[in-house]
Amino acid sequence: MKFSQNGLYIERYIKCVNCGVLIYEGTEDDTAKRVEPDGRIFCSSWCVDWAHERDVRHGAAKHAAERETAQA
Repeated sequence: MKFSQNGLYIERYIKCVNCGVLIYEGTEDDTAKRVEPDGRIFCSSWCVDWAHERDVRHGAAKHAAERETAQA
């Protein structure tokens, strides 16, 4: 979350692409945990790992479905 220069409004919301948690700019805690592989913003390395594992699972399921369709 990025506050305006005067702090009266929010310029933009920054959210983890995996879990949707708001990430505050300027706080040491969020900055330390923030991870940006491939230009996507994650709140932690756990979310990066989870998203990668989900993509692998979905890819495997997609290939299995394609094989079943090809055999039918």
